[in-house]
Amino acid sequence: MNLVARYFRDIDLNDAFFDSLKGDYSEFSLWFDKKARAGDSAYVFYNDSGGIDGFLYLKIEDEGLDDVTPPLPSARRLKIGTLKINPHGTRLGERFVKKAFDHAIENELTEIYVTVFSKHSALVSLFQRYGFVVAGEKSTHNGIELVLLKKISAEYSDPLMNYPLVDVRPNRNFLLSLYPKWHTRLLPDSILNNEHASIVQDVSHTNSIHKVYLTKMRGTECLRRGDTLLIYRTSDNAGPARYRSVVTSVCMVEEVRSIREFSEFDEFYRYCEPYSVFSSEELRGFYARKNYPVIIRFSYNLALKRRITRGELIDQFGLNEHEYWGFMRLHSETMKRICIEGGINESLIVD
Repeated sequence: MNLVARYFRDIDLNDAFFDSLKGDYSEFSLWFDKKARAGDSAYVFYNDSGGIDGFLYLKIEDEGLDDVTPPLPSARRLKIGTLKINPHGTRLGERFVKKAFDHAIENELTEIYVTVFSKHSALVSLFQRYGFVVAGEKSTHNGIELVLLKKISAEYSDPLMNYPLVDVRPNRNFLLSLYPKWHTRLLPDSILNNEHASIVQDVSHTNSIHKVYLTKMRGTECLRRGDTLLIYRTSDNAGPARYRSVVTSVCMVEEVRSIREFSEFDEFYRYCEPYSVFSSEELRGFYARKNYPVIIRFSYNLALKRRITRGELIDQFGLNEHEYWGFMRLHSETMKRICIEGGINESLIVD
């Protein structure tokens, strides 16, 4: 399975996937052909058989929305022009939502909107989970659609409703280290260099918003919802840790549980599997041995455009090289400085 960017002209409009879109929108085929002739592109998710299971078209607009009730004033916005998913239990919808957020962040946009028929209740719920609200209605010859609007710079209230903002205010900010093999599976967008990289180009198709990670590091059991995690990728032993160990990403804790809370494996598996990068065999082994008792569920919010090395963290940000770097508390101001130095727009940091 693969999520790729494709020119409209290279996408098969006759794929059965598009039948429902043609049914909902009488002009869909004409619109698709227009985009093909204009050289536009979209994201397409292909299944193992080569058929289409997901489609996402994004467009930056800089105008008022006078065709909705009530009208929305002029602003630079990202429009999710078309989004359709064949659900099959892989959280593909979250991957597409994250792709939209990545585009908005890369282009410094603070508003995203989408129009959806209310009958698509699962899709409406997906957007509302991440802070989209009903801002109006759009009436066309195809029917009445809801206008869902997300303001990224809204007043902070909750890690998910305000996704992808990161909150460094409560001074509950922590560095969490991951070995390279786990880091690659959890956050495969991160590359091991210190050059600026486009978030949009860098984010792998395997990314989803939520992650589940198991650990035995002391202190992690005290994490709570809303804590901020700075992800530290340990050295791959290809050179000194001072240059090979880097911070790569910022995440927000959703929940922390003990593996011993689960009375049986099936209960544990149902909790972890939807957001875990571990295989069923690995999860079964973890549950049997209980050697990684702390389960952290967190949202993957922002990738640092510039990976900051261990040496820089010590020399420029004052981290103690003799302290345990598996799990370390960071001061709010230090966390903010690292984020900004790593290329995260300051508007995405709540302080």
